[in-house]
Amino acid sequence: MNFHLTQIPERTVIPRQHGLTMVMDKGLSIREAEDMISISGPYIDVVKLGFGSSFLTPNLEGKLKMYKDLKVPVYFGGTLLEAYLIRGMYKEFRLMLDKFGVEMAEVSDGSITLPHEKKLRIIRELSTQVKVLSEVGSKEEGIIIRPNVWIDMMQKELDAGSWKVIAEARESGTVGIFRPNGKTHVVLINKIISKVAPENIIWEAPQKSQQAWFVKLFGANVNLGNIAPHEVIALESLRVGLRSDTFFQFMDQTKDELNATLEASE
Repeated sequence: MNFHLTQIPERTVIPRQHGLTMVMDKGLSIREAEDMISISGPYIDVVKLGFGSSFLTPNLEGKLKMYKDLKVPVYFGGTLLEAYLIRGMYKEFRLMLDKFGVEMAEVSDGSITLPHEKKLRIIRELSTQVKVLSEVGSKEEGIIIRPNVWIDMMQKELDAGSWKVIAEARESGTVGIFRPNGKTHVVLINKIISKVAPENIIWEAPQKSQQAWFVKLFGANVNLGNIAPHEVIALESLRVGLRSDTFFQFMDQTKDELNATLEASE
């Protein structure tokens, strides 16, 4: 840190097992990605090349090499695997991972209908090849998955070999664990964490209000995903109480007590 402040929560350090920040790269140039890492690198744990954007990214090999040289794990969005699966090209997907030297993969079924047993088999197979993240939840607005189904899928996917499970919200933050207006499905999340350890879940939370909600619930070291490249340091400020939304979250006294102390010292 650049200067000393008391009552700042302790953050886990890279390579983190929890307190993760997953950044969504939806088409950064190599120069833009380098600039992002130059300022935000200490706070980025993994970069996702969003949805199927890697199929269209010019000089993809150069971009992946840049991330690898800077020691930033990177993976293709789960929608790309779904595009391979719907075309009957699962073997080609695995060969493609090897070709590009990608060491992580996301398994999702937010756009296609994939029997869960088949999804679990894919997780088991891919986890022998790469580190696997699996995503739970639909990308379609209005599709409601019961809490017990969320829990069952998350538990089984972790057991099958997923390093972390991702709770779906899309880059908009308006589906899955959130309502169409961006508000959190509080009951759903409370039921999930009663059965699944929060450190095993990455919560997609692209909006500031959503990020603040999770920091208040779980503390500075909550796993958050779908963070915009220019929002990484802003998120880190939220995590440690240096933004108004979480300003009093980690103080030893309450807001009223601290304000009363300030008034008395004048």
